[in-house]
Amino acid sequence: MQLQQLQYFVAVAETRHFTRAADLVHVAQPSLSQQIKSLERELGAELFLRARGNITLTDAGEALLPLARRILADADTARHEVRELVHLRSGRVRLGATPSVCTGLLPDVLRAFHDRYPGIRLLIEEGGSHDLVRELARGALDLALVVLPLPTPSPALTTVEVLREDLVVVSSPEAPAPGRGRRTVRIADLAGERLVMFRHGYDLRELTVAACRSAGFEPDFAVEGGEMDAVLGFVRAGLGVAVVPRMVASRSGRGLRVTPLARPGLFRAIALAHRSDVAPPRAARELQRMLLER
Repeated sequence: MQLQQLQYFVAVAETRHFTRAADLVHVAQPSLSQQIKSLERELGAELFLRARGNITLTDAGEALLPLARRILADADTARHEVRELVHLRSGRVRLGATPSVCTGLLPDVLRAFHDRYPGIRLLIEEGGSHDLVRELARGALDLALVVLPLPTPSPALTTVEVLREDLVVVSSPEAPAPGRGRRTVRIADLAGERLVMFRHGYDLRELTVAACRSAGFEPDFAVEGGEMDAVLGFVRAGLGVAVVPRMVASRSGRGLRVTPLARPGLFRAIALAHRSDVAPPRAARELQRMLLER
């Protein structure tokens, strides 16, 4: 079994078309078809059901696809690891992070990393912790900043807590202050407020909704479904209030009133995660060190 054959197989599986797959991997279509047939002979099973205008995976193909993607991702990581050995003058780091972490924690650390290693490309993927854990597991990311506890505990990942920060309530200065203008607001005070809420799968959504229910009420949503920038924009427009990390609120500039939550408050833990079975590439390890020492 050759890496090239697996690359061709994944291309066909993703495009469901032999000609488009050949164009994608820059090879003649007959050569691609021949390599796929050779792979099928070696495995002793057909990988595709071939019908005119309709290419589908067999059960064997479905079983091979995630493994092939993992093997190709690991091979790609190995190539980049070797290239990075010369003083980190070239290479890349694939970092996943939740959108709020991208807004709050990352800018200063990434600027310092880029100043020190300008030849390293930084590839950032935003997503919820559940999606980032999945991308780590299949080898599509080197590191990820995720919210603890993980949505699905994974023994294949190593996590180290990087930051624990409190959450605050943001509102429009032109709207009445939450909690009747007190210096701090309790979660229970939000029972009389309309909330601007994040989309499903967003860590802050689950945390806020759970806190409201623990306080004995179901939250009332004025708007829901946004990412961080959209939520802050809706709050500035006076559509409602939102619960966000303090670091995000402090970086969001004018147009927001920030009210701390009364003790015991709400907190979230941010952890740096990577696969346990494969050491991150050297450039990723250097970014990891800078994040842990920030």
